Amino acid sequence: MKSAAASRRDAARMQRVLYPAVVALLLLSGWQAMVTVLKLPPYLVPSPVLMFTTLVTDWQSLGGALLVTLKITLLSFGTATLVGVLISFLFVQSRAIETALFPYAVLLQVTPIVAIAPLIIIWVKNPTASLVLCAALVALFPIISNTTLGLRSIDPDLQSHFAMNRATRLQTLVRLRIPSALPYFFGGLRISSGLALIGAVVAEFVAGTGGQAAGLAYQILMAGYQLNIPRMFAALLLISLAGVGLFVLMAWLTKLALGSWHASELSHE
Repeated sequence: MKSAAASRRDAARMQRVLYPAVVALLLLSGWQAMVTVLKLPPYLVPSPVLMFTTLVTDWQSLGGALLVTLKITLLSFGTATLVGVLISFLFVQSRAIETALFPYAVLLQVTPIVAIAPLIIIWVKNPTASLVLCAALVALFPIISNTTLGLRSIDPDLQSHFAMNRATRLQTLVRLRIPSALPYFFGGLRISSGLALIGAVVAEFVAGTGGQAAGLAYQILMAGYQLNIPRMFAALLLISLAGVGLFVLMAWLTKLALGSWHASELSHE
């Protein structure tokens, strides 16, 4: 028989799935009723039924576009994670380095990607590489900011203990700073995964790539030109579902890495 704690954990997991599903069902039902009662034409607001029907009938093109967008998203997310972690390791070595370079990381964050994406697309001849670079720039700052904060947020007593035992800089980094930074790092991953998707879609809009290299942004553009609004909504739905999937994946990785020892995850039990 299951213990009371195990039963409570199972009930909590079910609630995390059931409650959002009920809300989604109510919203879709209200949307369908509004379109039906007001007799709204599909070129203004398509019904959920028509949107899902379009998603099924046009899946060959929409599914291929989804794979292209996900490819750009994952490549840019991986690039942003790698570069962001390396920059954070550099920042934590010296306050002078962080003070000198951190404003430029902020500059990347506040610069609109639509303003610099055309330049990147012109400078980088490979279409995929240019899209990945644009999306990676959007997703980079949360990794740098969160990881740097985590690497500096260490217990002063533990830091003194390491210094007293003459630990090297590398030993302090690997055995103290990195474990302390993991919750911050995974928080940055949850933010950056969604930003990478947004950056990929924005870059596709700016690039306007078509053919086999076309992503969901191109499908949205073409649907808008053709007034095929149900197809536009179907593409938007795929983008939203991809973003939710990335967030759930990052939450699962966080639970996998921190669930057995860190208070931020143990408190949910």
